Amino acid sequence: MAELASRRRLDQPRVTRGRLDVDPESVARFSEAIARFLGTGRYLAIQTVVVIIWITLNVLLVGVYQWDPYPFILLNLAFSTQAAYAAPLILLAQNRQDDRDRVALEEDRARAERTKADTEYLARELAALRLAAGEVVTRDYLRGELDRLVERLERRDREPERRT
Repeated sequence: MAELASRRRLDQPRVTRGRLDVDPESVARFSEAIARFLGTGRYLAIQTVVVIIWITLNVLLVGVYQWDPYPFILLNLAFSTQAAYAAPLILLAQNRQDDRDRVALEEDRARAERTKADTEYLARELAALRLAAGEVVTRDYLRGELDRLVERLERRDREPERRT
């Protein structure tokens, strides 16, 4: 009856006990670290040394101590296993890098839009200030007007002297 009731509840996942809960983010970080190590010269040097030692020991040790004779099938199996694990790890690291690049690109676009809006706002403000500054009395203009006013006043003062 309990199993029948659990079958009816399609909106909830089944509860499984003993299931290993793994944080996907930590797995992704771990795989990214491995992928980064696989792409280094240090890894290539270590792998080259191991292969040379492997082949040398299997060629020089004859008989009982040879664990992987000439076609080196065990070595090929190790490389195949390594490649089977390395490829998905590298792809996972690339997917994470793509996600980071996508987020960075979105942030750059948003920043560019804000910068463009700020620039347009400042350009409008500057244009408004230039228009307003064109209507503002400057020092030279005011001096000129005062000089003309002084001349008029002097002329007016002189004219009554002529009349009398």
